Amino acid sequence: MKLFIRKAILSTAVLAILFSLGTETAYTREKNRKYFEERGEAVWEVPTNQKVIALTFDDGPSPEYTPRMLDLLKKYDAKATFFVVGSRVNKYPELVRREITEGHEVANHTYNHKYFTRMTPDSIKKEIKLAEDAIVKATNLRPRLFRPPGGIYNETIINSAKELDYLVVMWSWHQDTRDWRNPGVKRIVGKVLNNARKGDIVLFHDHGGKREQTIKALEQILPELTRRGYSFVTVSDLLQLRSNLKVDN
Repeated sequence: MKLFIRKAILSTAVLAILFSLGTETAYTREKNRKYFEERGEAVWEVPTNQKVIALTFDDGPSPEYTPRMLDLLKKYDAKATFFVVGSRVNKYPELVRREITEGHEVANHTYNHKYFTRMTPDSIKKEIKLAEDAIVKATNLRPRLFRPPGGIYNETIINSAKELDYLVVMWSWHQDTRDWRNPGVKRIVGKVLNNARKGDIVLFHDHGGKREQTIKALEQILPELTRRGYSFVTVSDLLQLRSNLKVDN
């Protein structure tokens, strides 16, 4: 009994230290995710019985890589969601217009790709609003989805986005390709194909470094998932399935 009490005290002490240091353990992260998902304020994936997957691309547009990715998506009749950076939208508005014209979705990824760890709500909202203005100027469309840089989220960030009428969209934890690290084409392909599930939101990047590996990986991922019977939809289209989930008999 004494041993059990000592272990319980030790476990509590360890958790207290981690919380005081601001460390986000698997335990605290899952708790936060559940908290926001239950309130419908953030989304990581959408449970569905339909074989659909949402491909997402962060940090663009890029004049070097975005057009090549768009060509690949078009080849396989795949729709995607591009979380664009406002400052780059202002530089390459024609690429954002092409994304819209070809049936893709454009979403907000801040204006300067700043991490929100130490920013005030007003500063966060300013970053989101500046990006929104750039997107509206380029496309005449107001985005409704927002993804915080680095996938960093907390109550302040999510509430700030919510106050501007945005839904925060993350990605499936098992579908973080980490392509920004250039881990190798084989690793990127394996990450997506070995973990593919209905309703996934997959994370890629079309800017932020060399994206040759991402393109070569997509050349394998798109035809293979198509062969398996998957369709590629925008995040907004995927979200429409939340209220239409059919239970298999």
